[in-house]
Amino acid sequence: MSVLSGKKVLLGITGGIAAYKTPLLVRALVKKGAEVKVVMTPSALDFVTPLTLSTLSQNPVLSSFTAEGNSDHPQWNNHVELALWADLFLIAPATSNTLSSMAQARCNNLLLACYLSAQCPVYIAPAMDLDMYAHPANLANMEKLVSFGNSIFPAQEGFLASGLEGKGRMMEPDDIVVSLEENLQAKAPLNGKTVLITAGPTHEAIDPVRFIGNHSSGKMGYALAEEAAILGANVILISGPTALSAAHNNITLVPVVSAADMHAAVFNHYASVDIAIAAAAVADFKPSASANQKIKKQSGPPEIHLTSTVDILAQMGKEKQQQFLVGFALETENELENAKGKCHRKNLDAIVLNSLNDKDAGFGGSHNKITYIRKDDTFVDFDLKPKSAVSKDIFTQILNAL
Repeated sequence: MSVLSGKKVLLGITGGIAAYKTPLLVRALVKKGAEVKVVMTPSALDFVTPLTLSTLSQNPVLSSFTAEGNSDHPQWNNHVELALWADLFLIAPATSNTLSSMAQARCNNLLLACYLSAQCPVYIAPAMDLDMYAHPANLANMEKLVSFGNSIFPAQEGFLASGLEGKGRMMEPDDIVVSLEENLQAKAPLNGKTVLITAGPTHEAIDPVRFIGNHSSGKMGYALAEEAAILGANVILISGPTALSAAHNNITLVPVVSAADMHAAVFNHYASVDIAIAAAAVADFKPSASANQKIKKQSGPPEIHLTSTVDILAQMGKEKQQQFLVGFALETENELENAKGKCHRKNLDAIVLNSLNDKDAGFGGSHNKITYIRKDDTFVDFDLKPKSAVSKDIFTQILNAL
């Protein structure tokens, strides 16, 4: 999964010949999982059709301050709302005229109004003939825009529409997407950090066929791993048996079966990680002995003696150095006090409480309702949400504490 996945991208297209490449750019962004909206200057309409771009983006394309329709009752295209919607604003191609207008804060079309209202990172991919690109006034405008905090994707060398050859071609759409990913990754809040997450159940063997386990689906742990990767972390996901897969390139999946397997995997990595989140539902007990062959039912119900599994989280708390350690607590009674007690006993920095008493939350489902409890006993209650949204809430709390 790309760092662009889930990002809201506002694409601004200006009136240069390179605009013909923008359908490929829209498609590339959408394939990376981004939601794309397009705003065009009036002159850009001469080079590429809104129909093509709206079909590929699955969103209306805007090019004026008022929406087309009943001319007696025009509807305003809210540039402020559009600009604030975006996680990033990409202007490609950016003509010399548009660069000059941006540098001078001119606002004579919808794209420029969006630029002046934007609170998100702005990326600019210039495109023009080589002498225009190299003109001191144009270079000064680009320097000025960079000084405002914008990022420039430099023009490339090659054959130009004028018939000349040199620097002025817009960066190719695939290269723009790669540059965006690299830039976002470098700015991500967990870039350079390593996060260890445990997920899913453990299976404790009775015999080669049967086991003691629980109903954990692993969805919460996998959602946390995805969110950590989107935030730029290198993620080690240690997972018990689940039907899930981890798609993001930043996630290294370490599959395990039993509590003993998970314990070994955790402490193979734990010393070097920055954040550890124990979201797995590790079995508390296991058979004291596992049969080598399948137990036949003709022998009657077996008598199974249980023994405790290793307490992975307690040992993580005991050996904690630089790690920010977060545990999970699933409670059915006296939930808040039990979770606070677990947080202190196991030397955690925070604990996430979920209750089996909350309808539609917890094991197996796609939603969860949590209370995030800090080690100083302060806590925040959250509403029932999809586990992907819950993972964002948890990492917001972690980042606030780092």
